[in-house]
Amino acid sequence: MKGSFRVFSVVMILLFAESQIAAQDIPRQPDGRPDFSGIWQVINEANYDLEPHIARHSLQMREGPVNPVPAAVTLRLGAVGAVPGSMGVIVGGGKIPYTAEARALKEQNMENWIDRDPEVKCYLPGVPRATYLPMPFQIVQSERDIFIAYQFAGAIRDIYMDNPGPSQVDSWMGWSVGSWEGDTLVVDVTGLSDGTWLDRAGSHHSYQLHVVERFTMMGPNHIDYEATIEDPLVLTEPFTIKMPIYRRMEENARIMDFRCVEFVEELIYGEARRYPLPR
Repeated sequence: MKGSFRVFSVVMILLFAESQIAAQDIPRQPDGRPDFSGIWQVINEANYDLEPHIARHSLQMREGPVNPVPAAVTLRLGAVGAVPGSMGVIVGGGKIPYTAEARALKEQNMENWIDRDPEVKCYLPGVPRATYLPMPFQIVQSERDIFIAYQFAGAIRDIYMDNPGPSQVDSWMGWSVGSWEGDTLVVDVTGLSDGTWLDRAGSHHSYQLHVVERFTMMGPNHIDYEATIEDPLVLTEPFTIKMPIYRRMEENARIMDFRCVEFVEELIYGEARRYPLPR
């Protein structure tokens, strides 16, 4: 027992020392606040599906002779359109706590993914989805202001550290008001349009979506990210997602131009051509 206690004590001391070293390495603004400035990216499967899921053939499925098979419209995507498995990012595991009606709509959305997912049409991704899209984003921070630019669709948002009051209108990226709890940046996001999804699996929300994000630097190159999602119209209770965000370490790391509106012009407006191209 004494030997086990010594080993446990040594492990705890090492973990504490490691956390202290990591805290000392956190970049800080002149006022002592953590400095989140940099290029960041999530590495997980949350954009495919927030919930735990096994790998599946396609983003959109249909009934087959024996088991479900890829829908005809996604069949030629092959492995590129397949969905990798994941343990999910919902704190405590389990599924999004949808009402029965909202759960049914989520399933319908998944069955019609290619026609309904706003990401396909290059609509702005909203919050929190912008964080875990498989593209980098940049945080620019001063002592008074925080600004985030996302590579996908050129999405941007200001985080107002001096609360200007409630949003006057709903928008794709919402209205972000920041505050500090110690070294944690807390962002209260309201005024979100109901036109966005939470992932590619049809996870939807209403215009009453309310998101509270928490950004905590765990070291110089690692942010612990949490987002608590509340929506009384479609959820039976709030739920929280949690994931690490990693700093892009390349010497020339930057967000590139991906203003994808022009990339989907043929998809959305191609039939309006005088001589439409084959579909």
